Amino acid sequence: MNLYDTLPDAAPTVFGAEAVGSFAYDVLTVDVPVGSWIPALEIARDKLGCTYFDWLSAVDEPGTGFVICAHVVALEGRRVRRLLLRTTVAHAAPSLPSAVAVYAGAEWHERETFEMFGVTFTDHPHLVPLLLPENFEGHPLRKDFVLAARVAKAWPGAKEPGEAHDPDAPKRRQMLPPGVPDPNDWGPLKGQLPPAPARPARTPRAAAAREGAPARRTRSVSEGSASQASPPGEAGPDTPAVRPARRTRSVSEGSASQASPPGEAGPDTPAAGQAPAPGAAAPTAKPPAKSDAPWHDPKPAFDEPAPPKPAAGDPAPEPDERPDTTSPTTPDHNDGGDA
Repeated sequence: MNLYDTLPDAAPTVFGAEAVGSFAYDVLTVDVPVGSWIPALEIARDKLGCTYFDWLSAVDEPGTGFVICAHVVALEGRRVRRLLLRTTVAHAAPSLPSAVAVYAGAEWHERETFEMFGVTFTDHPHLVPLLLPENFEGHPLRKDFVLAARVAKAWPGAKEPGEAHDPDAPKRRQMLPPGVPDPNDWGPLKGQLPPAPARPARTPRAAAAREGAPARRTRSVSEGSASQASPPGEAGPDTPAVRPARRTRSVSEGSASQASPPGEAGPDTPAAGQAPAPGAAAPTAKPPAKSDAPWHDPKPAFDEPAPPKPAAGDPAPEPDERPDTTSPTTPDHNDGGDA
């Protein structure tokens, strides 16, 4: 059995008594003390076959320290085995031996970690900044690094909709993201800003009650909305405000858009919405308007056109005097009869 397959249970046996093995994010992880950092890298390279160095970085854990992580890989044929070695250094004196002697590819990774977190790697051949300008101060990936641009320029989420024109409008409690201090404690406006006023939570109902406005009246489903109330002249004081039922039209009546045009109506036909004149005959029921839809008036697609009718004065066509060969009285000359 390969020694790699015995991990993480055999981590104390392989890496030392203080090593702790586990699976973190589906990756085999071994935590070792600072004194066992270089020996643990050598064991991973020589005994576990992790000859490929992938990356090295750090994580700032407030109250714990900087967790230095090195990811190495063992390539055996088509099988890839990954191992993550970790150790923790204190915030007060972040220092760790360099891994360049074990993995040469760790040189640039340690320079970046030194620049972003401030961790010093002893015995490093060229520990200088890698990405930031020469005059840059601080370590940007630390949790306590002050983001000066956030203090000099207002945070995009500092104002809610409507607050730009109304400074007295209520607002939610604002929370600063990590690394953004109070502008009154740090920056060009230090000590010049008044303290933020403590405003209680304000809701529309609470504001209306505080200002003396009447409470909003609610309506049940049976009462309907205010727009469905009957006109004042038609409803009595005790009549509930109920909207009349909507008039429906049958299929034979058609829709309102199929009504006859004003020019086609007769003189005795009353206009829409107008009562018939007294003494006039009751209007007859009008047949339903014909729809223009093609399926209401189907026509055969392959009808043969009718022969044209002869015009007046044209000679009548001569009858066809040819014998009818299909008639049973026509003699058949090929039936072998008498000539």
